[in-house]
Amino acid sequence: MQNFVQLWVYLSSTPLFGLTATIAVYVLAHAFYTARQQAPWANPVLWTVLVIAGVLLLTGIPYPTYFSGAQFIHFLLGPAVVALAWPLWQRRVELRARWAPLLLAALIGGAAAAGSAWVLGLAFGLPTDVVLSMTTKSVTAPVAMGVAEKIGGIPALAAVFAVLTGIIGALSGKYLFDLLRISTTQPGWMARGFALGTTSHGLGAARALQVNADAGAYAGLAMGLQVVLASLLIPLVFRLL
Repeated sequence: MQNFVQLWVYLSSTPLFGLTATIAVYVLAHAFYTARQQAPWANPVLWTVLVIAGVLLLTGIPYPTYFSGAQFIHFLLGPAVVALAWPLWQRRVELRARWAPLLLAALIGGAAAAGSAWVLGLAFGLPTDVVLSMTTKSVTAPVAMGVAEKIGGIPALAAVFAVLTGIIGALSGKYLFDLLRISTTQPGWMARGFALGTTSHGLGAARALQVNADAGAYAGLAMGLQVVLASLLIPLVFRLL
């Protein structure tokens, strides 16, 4: 017990704490996820976030201390997103043949995501900067922060909305698709993946990739399209308004 306390005191004051805690908790959460046949509610990202947040609150460890170690994992986010291009390359022929409907679907889906956030925010009387931060919720967090800053939103809040949107999409997507009776044939998986990537960006794409290769490929494509379209069109629309 004394050795454990000494190890905890050492790790909690060094960058190793964030790295070690994140990897250990995620490995356990993923094992639980696998044991539950990859049930959406057992999503390892969700439970890792909850456990790490609980540990930081209970121990009083400052977030900057935690992130000084976790930033090494954060750095891998970029290469992980780039890796989603591989399934797309494998399907380049069919994507080339379907580029027009896919682009149209991305435009409609992105407009619905941003527009619904804008309308609901105004309907509930939220402050303007909060509403503006919400409009980027379906774009991956780093891009959402940049776009929110350009249109007068709060970058940190935009990141929170983006992460929450991704988690909610990854948790609820399967049940919603089943309710809508979207099939699990190849076209159905493509539709499910594209919808998840459009609304829930990286977390949705990761969930789709775990379930089906076609769903993961189309989720990655949708996420990439939303990054480009949101970066170009959201600032333009609010400038015109």
